[in-house]
Amino acid sequence: MTTATPAKTWRGVASENQDDLDDKVTGLLRERSRRLLGSLLTPHKKAIAGLTAIIIVSNMAGLAIPYLVKVGIDAGIPPMLKGTGPGTLLTVVGVIVACAITQALTRQAFLKLSGRIGQDILLELRRRVFDHFQRLSLAFHEKYTSGRVISRLTSDIEAIAELLQSGFDGLVTAVLTMFGTAALLLILDLKLGLVALLPLPILLLFTKWFRKQSAIVYRRTRETVALVIVHFVESMTGIRAVQAFRRQPRNQEIFEHLNDDYRDANERSMQLIAVFMPGIKLIGNITIAGVLLYGGYLAFEKEVTVGVLAAFLLYLRQFYEPMQEISQFYNTLQSAGAALEKLSGVLEEEPTVPEPRQPAELGEARGKVRFEGVRFAYTEEMPILPGLDLTVPAGQSVALVGATGAGKTTLAKLISRFYDPTAGRVLLDGVDLTTLDEPTLRRSVVMVTQENFLFSGTVADNIRFGRPDATDREVREAARAIGAHEFISELPDGYDTEVGKRGGRMSAGQRQLVAFARAFLADPAVLILDEATSSLDVPSERLVQRALRTILADRTALIIAHRLSTVEIADRVLVMDRGEIVEDGHPDQLIAASGRFAGLHRAWLESLS
Repeated sequence: MTTATPAKTWRGVASENQDDLDDKVTGLLRERSRRLLGSLLTPHKKAIAGLTAIIIVSNMAGLAIPYLVKVGIDAGIPPMLKGTGPGTLLTVVGVIVACAITQALTRQAFLKLSGRIGQDILLELRRRVFDHFQRLSLAFHEKYTSGRVISRLTSDIEAIAELLQSGFDGLVTAVLTMFGTAALLLILDLKLGLVALLPLPILLLFTKWFRKQSAIVYRRTRETVALVIVHFVESMTGIRAVQAFRRQPRNQEIFEHLNDDYRDANERSMQLIAVFMPGIKLIGNITIAGVLLYGGYLAFEKEVTVGVLAAFLLYLRQFYEPMQEISQFYNTLQSAGAALEKLSGVLEEEPTVPEPRQPAELGEARGKVRFEGVRFAYTEEMPILPGLDLTVPAGQSVALVGATGAGKTTLAKLISRFYDPTAGRVLLDGVDLTTLDEPTLRRSVVMVTQENFLFSGTVADNIRFGRPDATDREVREAARAIGAHEFISELPDGYDTEVGKRGGRMSAGQRQLVAFARAFLADPAVLILDEATSSLDVPSERLVQRALRTILADRTALIIAHRLSTVEIADRVLVMDRGEIVEDGHPDQLIAASGRFAGLHRAWLESLS
């Protein structure tokens, strides 16, 4: 029981909703992040090996300079004092200049190569995340807000980019410099080296504390910035409703609260830096002072040379400066780590509607749809379809009517395979939908909703959305068949007119006609219209009704509508109540039967009068 519970709280994106994670779960999250990072780095093994060689040469050149200073002082100055000339000193200076040039050239090569590798990694990560978000099922997107999606693709990717572009370089250089310096200190003089490294345990404990605290703080920082983005995106996306209901003051109040949380999280990270950086500097300066005092004594006793002491002081500066750099880059490292944790969680999510391992062959779809003992529930406590058996012959238009929550849209989502049934099967031409691959299913079944979403681009781009390879002639023929050609031709640039954000430059009726033209061009065997005319006024609805008769001809159609003017063109009406079909027949038959549909029809006629 104890092993199952943590898995439920951290698998996929579940950990994003957890404020306090125990050490075990934190370790699992880090391991997941390391796996993702490893998969991104694996294709660049050879380039990383080259980077390693370059940075080693660069560090060796840098570490050689203090030792050469020691040689210059101990072996170059005494001959000059004896009058034998500066030959030795000039040689040492020449070698120092050569080391400096080598360090500069290798540094340049490192930055170019690491920059290319970093950009390739970011390119691959963006591709993976975007592709995975598109493949995840509708159930995921209905609970994971668009603001969080944007946060993953923007701020989280940017945090990793910052690490790859600046932090990674400083971190690698600092680690190599620290280990190299520590070894040289002990080689130069064991006693003085041990004194210089005496504060190392304190330094390690201090760094361990900072690492643990910053991991908590930067996870909180990524969470708070995501909430800020979520609220901002939702407010701007729904700006019409915000302004219509004078919601601006309340939205501003919520935003300020979230913004304050984000500021507090960043302040906490700065407080940690404010403790760590000065602390490292204090330990380093005290160590230098101690080495100078003890080294001066040893030099006075002739146990070390002045050159050794000078090299020690230079090496100590090199030893502690990287520690300060690490403290500067540690916030970048932790921020990138928190971002990688969230991205790895998204990539770990599996579609609830998986692709079949061995897809079945459908052939040319005719459009016969069958539900066999289908049960479905969004949550176990609230079943939507308790057990549905239904057959829709190929080419039949079926209208689904009933109260809100009766199960009409759920039925449409099951046919589109946005969800899989809890039990039972949904069949297309006798083939279980779960055995069809995505391209085959989307080619055979198309849904048009009341949102009639238009994407940025031209009118023609939106019509060929389901068939990107369609020619301009095919696009125009589809628009003519639907009755959209006339109004499209009157647009400023005709079919090349930019539709604007979500088709905002068009009326609701025009957007719906473009959506119908899109569906007509895709030419599916099964077409689902989910409240496709509910948002239209009467003139627009009449315009769309003519298009409907064209688009429904010779194909299976399921029409979900509250307006019975749309239902009248159907061959068959299904009245649903609590997930069950309570009436089934031709519209005229049901009206004559004086049942529920007849009552709805009378109410509709009265509303028209």
